[in-house]
Amino acid sequence: MDLLRFITCGSVDDGKSTLIGRLLHDSAQLMEDQLAALTRDSKRVGTQGQEIDFALLVDGLAAEREQGITIDVAYRFFSSARRRFIVADCPGHEQYTRNMATGASTADAAVLLVDARKGVLTQTRRHAVICRMMGVRHLILAVNKMDLVGFDRARFEAIAAEGEALGAATAIPLSGLTGDNVFARSAAMDWYDGPTLMEALDALPSEVDEGDTPLRLPVQWVNRPHQDFRGYCGLIVGGSVQRGQDVRVLPSGRTSRVSAVLVGECAVERAEAGQSVTVTLTDDIDCSRGSVIVALHHAPEVSDQFEASLVWLAEEELLPGRGYWLQLASQSVTATVQPPKYELGIDTGAHLAARTLGLNAIGVVEFATDRPLVFEPYAKSRALGGFILIDKVTNATVACGMIHFALRRASNIHWQAIEVSREAHARQKGQKPCVVWLTGLSGAGKSTIANLVEKKLHALGKHSFLLDGDNVRHGLSRDLGFTEADRIENIRRVGEVARLMADAGLIVITAFISPFRAEREMVRAMLPPGEFLEVFVDTPLEDAERRDVKGLYAKARAGTLSNFTGIDSPYEPPLEPDLRIDTRALSAEDAAERIVRLLGH
Repeated sequence: MDLLRFITCGSVDDGKSTLIGRLLHDSAQLMEDQLAALTRDSKRVGTQGQEIDFALLVDGLAAEREQGITIDVAYRFFSSARRRFIVADCPGHEQYTRNMATGASTADAAVLLVDARKGVLTQTRRHAVICRMMGVRHLILAVNKMDLVGFDRARFEAIAAEGEALGAATAIPLSGLTGDNVFARSAAMDWYDGPTLMEALDALPSEVDEGDTPLRLPVQWVNRPHQDFRGYCGLIVGGSVQRGQDVRVLPSGRTSRVSAVLVGECAVERAEAGQSVTVTLTDDIDCSRGSVIVALHHAPEVSDQFEASLVWLAEEELLPGRGYWLQLASQSVTATVQPPKYELGIDTGAHLAARTLGLNAIGVVEFATDRPLVFEPYAKSRALGGFILIDKVTNATVACGMIHFALRRASNIHWQAIEVSREAHARQKGQKPCVVWLTGLSGAGKSTIANLVEKKLHALGKHSFLLDGDNVRHGLSRDLGFTEADRIENIRRVGEVARLMADAGLIVITAFISPFRAEREMVRAMLPPGEFLEVFVDTPLEDAERRDVKGLYAKARAGTLSNFTGIDSPYEPPLEPDLRIDTRALSAEDAAERIVRLLGH
C-alpha cells in the first residue's frame, strides 16, 4: 500500500482530537474485522486483546493535548483498506501557528476542520493560507459537529461555499463524535451524496514521485576517514544518482563524475530520492557541507537576492536590516530582510502596507544573503525552496519562508576584479588594517577615548580614520531615526563604510552606542577574522546619566525623547569583548593607551 501524509488543522475546539480518535478507532476496528474474517473467528479483538473503547481513546488524546504533548505536532499512523496514512495533529491555538506550519511543510493533503456552529473563523483562514503557501496539494474541508446543528443541509452548504473560496475542492459534512461520514456513510444526512472522509482521502493521488525530477543531493557532511577516501554524504531530495553519472557541484559550478554510490556501507549502482547516500567523485573538487550535487545539464539556480513569502513565528517583531541565520537544506548563510512589500490580510486577502511583521503575520519580503544560495522556487521544490530564519542571539527559529524567485537585479550585478588588493594597500601603509569598535552607553566616554586613540596613532605615523556616531548622523545616516530598525540600518551602513576603509588599509576607529549584539556581530562578519576588535567602554548607567553633557538622559526621563538606550530601549553589553574599559578605574588617557597596545603599537 502507498503512503499519504496529511494534517488536521483549523481553529481551537473544532474537534480535531475527536476526529483523529474516530479515524484511529474505526481504522483499527476495520483491520480487526478483516483479521477476524481471515481467521474465521467472529470474536472482535482489540489492540490489547479487548474491545476498543472510542471514548477512552478520545479522552487520551484530549489529555495529551492538555498536558502539552501536542503543542508541537503529534504524528499518528493508521490504515484504510487501500493505503497507509501519517496524520499530523496540528494545534489550533493562534500562538502555535508555527507548529501548524511545521506539520504542513511535509504534508500532501490537509483536512481543515470547521465547527458547524461557528463556521469559518480567522484561524481557519490563516491555516488555509499557510497550507497553500506550504505547497499542500489537496485541501478537504471537514464541516464537523453536524449533529449539533441537527444535520442542517443549508448550514453545511453555506460553510462549504466559504471553504471553496479558501481553496477546498471537497467539503464533507460529518461528526467525529458519532462517526457520521467519517468511515461510514451517514443515514442522518441522506441529502449528501459526496464521499466520506476516508473515501476522499483514499481517492487522493499518491505523493509526487521525486524520482521524476533531476538529481538534487544537498551535501550534509564530508566523510574522509583516510587520505584515499572522500565521500559526500546527504539525502537525495530529487531524482536519482548512479555510478558513472556526470554531475555538477553548486555553487562552485565544477563538474565531475560519480565513481561510487554507497547506501550505508554497501556499494550500489543506483540510489533514488528519499535515500541517504554517500557518493565519491572522480575529481578532488570544491565540495563541502552546503554544496549541492546536481544533474550536469539540469542545474538549479544560484543567487543572493530573493523574493519570498514569510510566516513570522516569534513574539519579537521582524527587524528589517538585522542579520538572521537562514537555513535552507544543508546551506546556512546570513540573510538580511528588507521591510515587507506587504502583509497579507487574513480575513480579506488584501495586501496591507507594513513596516515589519509580528507574531503569526504572513507577508511577502525581499532579502539578501551574504553568500550565494543554491535554490529552486518553493512551488517546484520544497527541499530547495523552503527555509527557516534563526535569531543569531537566541538561536530561536523566528520565521519560515518560501522562495518565489531570485531578483533580477541580482543577476545584473557582478563583482569587478580589482588588481590592487587590500593586502597591497596594507603593505603600502606598513600596517595591519582593522576596525576598532567602541561600544557603550551614551555618555560613557566613547568619543573622548576614540579621539585620543586616533591622536596617538597619528603621532606614531599610522594611517587611521575615526567614524563617530553623532558625526555620521549629520550625513550618511541623516535620514534615519532612533527606532530599532533605524538603529540597525545605521550600524549596517557604518559597518559597510568601515569595511571599505579597512580594504584601503586603514585602521578604523568607531564610536557608536551600537546597543544590539546582533548588529555588532554583523559588522564582525563583514571583516576577515581578527580584523574586528570590540572594545566595551563599561560605564554604569548612573555615572553616564550624571555626566549627561548633551542633556539627553534628562529628555528621556521627561518623556520627550523616546527609544533612548538605557531608559526605554535596551543595551546588550558584549559577552566577550576584545577589551573592556572600566571608566571608573581608568582615565580616558589610560584607556586610549590600552587600545593602542591592543593594536600592537
